[in-house]
Amino acid sequence: MDKEGKKSVKEKIILGIDPGTNVMGYGLIMVKGNAYEVMQFGVIHLKKYAGHELKLKKIFERVTQIIDEYHPDSVALEAPFYGENIQSMLKLGRAQGVAMAAALSREIPISEYSPKKVKQSVTGNGNASKEQVADMIKTLLSLKEIPKLLDATDALAVAICHHFHSGRLQTRGSGGGWKAFITDNPNRVK
Repeated sequence: MDKEGKKSVKEKIILGIDPGTNVMGYGLIMVKGNAYEVMQFGVIHLKKYAGHELKLKKIFERVTQIIDEYHPDSVALEAPFYGENIQSMLKLGRAQGVAMAAALSREIPISEYSPKKVKQSVTGNGNASKEQVADMIKTLLSLKEIPKLLDATDALAVAICHHFHSGRLQTRGSGGGWKAFITDNPNRVK
């Protein structure tokens, strides 16, 4: 309770990440109860780095820097899209893994959402285009304009998806495994 006898609403910060090997989107939202607002968003440009290993190092450094600056309570990532190009999928999975490692190195819980789930949560259509997601993010977060690179709005969509699904059954709440499942879902385990 605060000074006026009202229940105080806890603030939480969610970092959403849209992994990529050339451009990685990130977005931070502040949540107070059911209300949320944008704190920061942008992209990490990786195309300029020569080897894949150097790109992974830069992802780890930049995600760690964002975490250290904004102190998110949780990190939500978009799961790699299962396309036809196996090499691209493997590289994307590594980029996602490095971003996860950055969060875990700071002991921040991570969650993962499929692209379809993110789109469904934000637009109501699991097959929405990047542009439709960006338009809805602009509306939901009262952005003046849509960023040039839609990886940033995708990352904000991941953060909002996590907010919408917080408190529900999650497979990767406190790090995975049965112990985490029981801790994250006390009312589901008897």
